Amino acid sequence: MNAALPIVLIRQHLIDPEVCIRCNTCEETCPVDAITHDDRNYVVDAVICNGCNACISPCPTGSIDHWRTVEASNAYSIAEQLTWDDLPAQQDLPELEAGDEPAAPLLQGGQQVNAATSASSTRAPWSAAHPYLNLYSVKAPVLATVAGNFRLTAQETESDIHHIVLDFGANFFPLLEGQSIGIVPPGVDASGKPHYLRMYSVASPRDGERDGYNNLALTVKRVVADHAGAPALGVASNYLCDLPKGAQVQVVGPFGNNYLMPNQNGSNIIMICTGTGSAPMRAMTEHRRRLAAKGQPVGGKLMLFFGARRPEELPYFGPLLKLPPAFIDIHLAFSRVEGQPRTYVQDKIRAAGNTVTDVLGGDTYVYICGLKGMETGVLEALAESCRAAGIDWPALHARMVQEGRFHVETY
Repeated sequence: MNAALPIVLIRQHLIDPEVCIRCNTCEETCPVDAITHDDRNYVVDAVICNGCNACISPCPTGSIDHWRTVEASNAYSIAEQLTWDDLPAQQDLPELEAGDEPAAPLLQGGQQVNAATSASSTRAPWSAAHPYLNLYSVKAPVLATVAGNFRLTAQETESDIHHIVLDFGANFFPLLEGQSIGIVPPGVDASGKPHYLRMYSVASPRDGERDGYNNLALTVKRVVADHAGAPALGVASNYLCDLPKGAQVQVVGPFGNNYLMPNQNGSNIIMICTGTGSAPMRAMTEHRRRLAAKGQPVGGKLMLFFGARRPEELPYFGPLLKLPPAFIDIHLAFSRVEGQPRTYVQDKIRAAGNTVTDVLGGDTYVYICGLKGMETGVLEALAESCRAAGIDWPALHARMVQEGRFHVETY
């Protein structure tokens, strides 16, 4: 008679479909292609996943950091996970007999990812303040009240971008520059299920949009119906842009534990953004501005490379022009101004190459935020500027990534 096979337990990696915002970051990050998705859920194949955790830190919501101990022969299949609306509870497990061995995590090939080889840091700056995370969930959101909602861009432009202020009253909702919140639009989608939460970077500093008040600001661009995929993607943006003062909004979060600014006021910050990617840059700039206004020493250099199609479509254009050059070095790039050549943020980086490389040689942090793909041109421009200055860019970039000095957030 054959002996019974030993019970093998694994820690199966799962993604919480209730919190996931379907940003595709995990699938792009996974070094062994263990993550896949359909039109509703992102899921992890237990047969392929090697538990390297490369996808954990880049996830903006923490939805990816979930595990269940299961029998290897009874692991949740891809087909099962694709049907989930929320995570299953931990299974009841058999008691282990003598000689049985739990095996976790399941190792089926693949390599540990070296953070230094990726484009973005998975750790925060060493001096960054400690962030609060996931205080409120989709099932238990916090209510915020709209304290203000006004359009940032000219009425005659196609780009309808709003500055929206949300007040939390007496509710505890601490934030740091670079963090994000989730908005849950009311209603249901075409399949009759509640809308997914949508995530937005916060555009105000840690002490609130109005100094000392328990509020925050968002920079939201309305997605119009004639854009590809807009009926699904525009639900939250149109909802937010149309909110009147006094309306209440369900908020989830906060999210984000690495895209944070350094607390060392002598650190240099290079900010590179397009459109609503300006939100975290505005938060960081305003925090430094308020410190300087209060007489605190702020010795670090701020550089901003900001791109839009034309000045009328650039959020915060007016207030930016009022900031003194001694406080921030601003480079604006416009790609659709009549009679002028198309200029992008990478072109401005090349033009300011000597200054950029001088700053990169110091106690410096780089933040990139905007449309997915913009980082390619930015990295090429930084590499060219460094080569011209005799700097080994691949080595510098790898060191900055490893030390939490190079942060990319695109969407």
